[in-house]
Amino acid sequence: MENMDLESKSLNKSFALPVDSEHKATEFRIYSVSSPHMRSFHLSWISFFSCFVSTFAAPPLLPIIRDNLDLTSTDIGNAGIAAVSGAVFARIAMGTACDLFGPRLASSALILITAPAVFLTSITNSALSFLLVRFFTGFSLATFVSTQFWMSSMFSANVVGTANGIAGGWGNLGGGATQLIMPLVFSLIHKIGANQFTAWRIAFFIPALFQALTAYAVFFLGQDMPDGDYAKLHKSGEKHKDNMLDVLYHAVTNYRGWILALTYGYCFGVELTVDNIIAQYFFDRFNVNLHTAGMIAASFGLANLFSRPGGGMLSDIVAKRFGMRGRLWVLWIVQTLGGLLCVLLGKVESLSGSIAVMLVFSVFCQAACGLTFGVVPFVSRRSLGMISGMTGGGGNVGAVLTQVIFFRGSKYSTETGITYMGIMIICCTIPILFIYFPQWGGMFYGPSSKGLTEEDYYMKEWNLKEKENGFHQASMKFAGNSRSERGEKVESAPTPVDGTPNI
Repeated sequence: MENMDLESKSLNKSFALPVDSEHKATEFRIYSVSSPHMRSFHLSWISFFSCFVSTFAAPPLLPIIRDNLDLTSTDIGNAGIAAVSGAVFARIAMGTACDLFGPRLASSALILITAPAVFLTSITNSALSFLLVRFFTGFSLATFVSTQFWMSSMFSANVVGTANGIAGGWGNLGGGATQLIMPLVFSLIHKIGANQFTAWRIAFFIPALFQALTAYAVFFLGQDMPDGDYAKLHKSGEKHKDNMLDVLYHAVTNYRGWILALTYGYCFGVELTVDNIIAQYFFDRFNVNLHTAGMIAASFGLANLFSRPGGGMLSDIVAKRFGMRGRLWVLWIVQTLGGLLCVLLGKVESLSGSIAVMLVFSVFCQAACGLTFGVVPFVSRRSLGMISGMTGGGGNVGAVLTQVIFFRGSKYSTETGITYMGIMIICCTIPILFIYFPQWGGMFYGPSSKGLTEEDYYMKEWNLKEKENGFHQASMKFAGNSRSERGEKVESAPTPVDGTPNI
């Protein structure tokens, strides 16, 4: 009786956007700021944008910072690795925090906790202190996980790829925007009268303040789910308070999450690597000035304005016709082409040619990121946050490994490292071929002949006692809404007559 009252209460809620049975929006209206769906979208991408600006505020000023702190190429490489390695475990932890406490609290807390590291960058005086502030600032990149989790909680299956792609892409814009913002802020402060070794330090107060303000905005203006915040939903009984070990178990035993973590390491991980090396690469190899190098580097990150969102949209468009199998095929094709372009980038010897190839490469690399998170929301319903964290953490692991192997020290020239990085992209994208959903199929095989349904797949994450208590109801609703992944042209599992899975 209590469950019926809660369901009746939930059904009576009204929203500005059309919604499905989980109250997730079935339309994406980018110019709207209506609560809770579109307000959450704008808060998520702006806060993630601020974290990207802070984390990559140093690379465009490295020629100045390098001279001030007497940094060697190894020191710079280590600091770049530190900036992205800090977020590896932070992203996994963020996924768990989202599953247990909700994206609003998890995101705002991390953003506020890491803001002091950005402020402290202004007083660094050695290679070690510079490495440490970049390491702790990099933790903020874990907000990517809360961004993707939040969008997956707010938007239905037919538009979730678009929502994830645009939120992640516009957040990633911070990596390009900071290449423009920091040299500009530095120049203004320098012109006012500060010497260059003081000007770069003062400049770091801008991203630090911006990051802190977005933390407060997320906390006070955001909402975890369409029906309210986690604390409120747990108290009312509308949402089951899950067990961390169960969430962890269903994430780490799902092989699809591990494959996506690997492949994401060589699209988003490559993007992080390029953000760290590209300005200095053009500055040193083609003898352009600091401002020009920053402009070129910015164009790589600024492609996120349309490339990553385009990947998410492409994933949704293909899924309407070909279902999940279409999402997997287009992900593999786009990321492999990105690898080929990366190989070419390392081979081109002219400035204009390098810029042209880099721009096309950026589109494919970032589109692959959006395409990846068109698949992630369907891997697990119960452990969505953890799967998102594993995948996001894989991106940082890929960035760390790539920089350690190819861009640390002087073993390889930067152009050779870029070529080898492209080869790794191609190789590490191959495992996508092995992702298979029994209810939808994979790249080369259709759905299981056993007639398994979406309900069968998602109900495996709940035991009999949990089902008797009704804890699985949200997963049942999600299973019903995810039938769109069957596509129009792909044979898939039948819909059970009574909507009840085979147990």
